[in-house]
Amino acid sequence: MALECGIVGLPNVGKSTIFSALTAAPAAAENFPFCTIDPNIGIVDLPDERLDFLASIHNPKKKTPASVKFVDIAGLIKGASNGEGLGNKFLANIRECSVIAHVVRCFDNPDIMHVRDNANEAAPIDPETDILTINWELCQADLNTIEARQDKVTRAIRSLGKEEEKKYAPWISAVAKIKPLLQDGKCARTANLTDDEKNALYDMFLLTMKPTIYVANVDEASIEAQTNKYVEIVKKYAAEENSEVVVICGKFEADLAEITDEADRKDFMESVGLTESGLAVLARKTYHLMGLRTFFTGGPDECRAWTIHAGDKAPRAAGVIHTDFEKGFIKAEAYTIDDLRQYKDEAAIKAAGKYRQEGKEYVVQDGDVLFFKFNV
Repeated sequence: MALECGIVGLPNVGKSTIFSALTAAPAAAENFPFCTIDPNIGIVDLPDERLDFLASIHNPKKKTPASVKFVDIAGLIKGASNGEGLGNKFLANIRECSVIAHVVRCFDNPDIMHVRDNANEAAPIDPETDILTINWELCQADLNTIEARQDKVTRAIRSLGKEEEKKYAPWISAVAKIKPLLQDGKCARTANLTDDEKNALYDMFLLTMKPTIYVANVDEASIEAQTNKYVEIVKKYAAEENSEVVVICGKFEADLAEITDEADRKDFMESVGLTESGLAVLARKTYHLMGLRTFFTGGPDECRAWTIHAGDKAPRAAGVIHTDFEKGFIKAEAYTIDDLRQYKDEAAIKAAGKYRQEGKEYVVQDGDVLFFKFNV
């Protein structure tokens, strides 16, 4: 399963507009059902003021941020799990993603048709029903996946007996918890599963187990308040399944993406009460939801943000830079961006006793600045 975020939702809710703004690359965004058929893929630089700060200290020749991969998946409609609207293909695209950004229409516009049950029939704006429509289709697809696996598990237990039953015990107990939820149109991620049960389900890549961010796409009148009557409905639904909500105006973000001058971008955001792009917030939250974390290296040649998984130890982090660093790892010299903010330079960090020597068992923390020593 790829470390990428799939952007999903009903047709015409603003997915492709948001994707285009995210990647600053054009994606088809016509007012027509199934305009996006093959998923658009884009790599997005991760905005990180910590890297900017590190670069302000070193004034490097090059600054390299971390990145997030987004996939713009075509609009789903009712019946997608049965193949409606090329649904099977679109569900397969979602299955390959590790995180879902579910875009929900939270604006009125009579010029943009809103569809739900039928790709050619207008439907009223109703965020909760829209979310339930998408989630129902994902739940049905997961039920199909589980039922196919259940047949195999049942046959294996019949032929191999109690040892096989013992092996499948976590899977059986997990399915007993999530299947009733799926049948009610509730996502599997809302189930109270043990770590063993989660691990037993992992290789099925269930759609409704994937961490999800709800993206409330609003009109320009709602940007400053960051809410409206539709957004509040989305927030209420998301809270019930412990998911996050990011409020974005796709149209504004698309206009912002065309502005290259940083001062002009800042002025444009301030004109609507924003200090940061909504897409920057989405990229950062997506990155963390994937279980990714960042450490930094800095010097006069380059300041760089490196991506690791939460829980990675120092040798694994060194290997992200070069495999030889991991093979011949000796130690990591470390301090944090916050240390650098407080003490201004490495000499002062050392004088304050904050400059650390870390070994093979050190778990790298988000925001560490590292220098690796190795011998091959």
